[in-house]
Amino acid sequence: MSRARLLLLCPGQGDQHAGMFNLARTNPAANALADRLTALAPMPSTANRAGSVADSAPDGLARPSDGDLFANRVAQPLIVAATLCMWEAIRDFAPQPALVAGYSIGELSAHSVAGAFMPEQAVVLAAQRAQLMDDCQRAAPGQALLTITGLPLASASSLAAHHGYHVSIETGEDTCIAGGPAAQADQLQQAIAAAGARSKRLPVEVASHTPYMAGAVAPFAAALSAAASLPMQAPVMAGIDAAPVSDQARAVETLSRQLAEKIRWLACMDAAAEAGITVALELGPGAALSRMLQNRHPHINTRSVADFRTLDGIRKWLERASEG
Repeated sequence: MSRARLLLLCPGQGDQHAGMFNLARTNPAANALADRLTALAPMPSTANRAGSVADSAPDGLARPSDGDLFANRVAQPLIVAATLCMWEAIRDFAPQPALVAGYSIGELSAHSVAGAFMPEQAVVLAAQRAQLMDDCQRAAPGQALLTITGLPLASASSLAAHHGYHVSIETGEDTCIAGGPAAQADQLQQAIAAAGARSKRLPVEVASHTPYMAGAVAPFAAALSAAASLPMQAPVMAGIDAAPVSDQARAVETLSRQLAEKIRWLACMDAAAEAGITVALELGPGAALSRMLQNRHPHINTRSVADFRTLDGIRKWLERASEG
């Protein structure tokens, strides 16, 4: 009997692309789910008004401009939809996950993968989440996110705070993302360079996972509470404290609080290792989470669906990884 313990990783924004449904759509059930979910998602402005994002291009996704695909209102529901379609495509042959974890909006995907929400519910909730975040941005315009690389987390947090920024996501011992006022971004980047570190301004105008999003927490908690929650089939790791979530009350709390609190992704990766995870698969789109986990914990056999050309390739790798 295999002793493999599988972690499923659900990505956040950043690696979405026009073909992110293609591989999942090679499975009939996932193809049908993609049709249903993309019909619920806000359309990129370049989508055919007479059709949906599912049928406006030969590869199964509209041809949005980069600005459209990276806009909150479009990106968040579509990333959730793509992730859940991929899970639908592989769930019949994948081992039962021991743990599910999601990065930012991916945490909502993770709860649906774990069975707490139906896919349709998750996509609708993602659209509500994006709207609430955009409302916070409009109430306090001039927000920015930037990366900080090469400073210990405590030093990065202190330097960011001096310029009105808050650490948004902890991604490594000396890497993080910070959010704050766009007007102070240049000064903060100069201070980071003076400290011998590096930074990069991200193409995002919403200071996610910082107090800038405080106004979204209670309304999103209400939306989550109103959604019909089902029994969870696997625990989900909470981004705010890296602790497992297995009931609705804590799911509502952690999913809403993470809008305005930092994501401790470094702690999440370490907690997964401590939980005895031996195999990890990122459901895509992209491979950012699998790369981070592989670098942090090389002993965990980690891949992303983005590494494969066929669903059968994923199946064969999971079989080998589970036997190892």
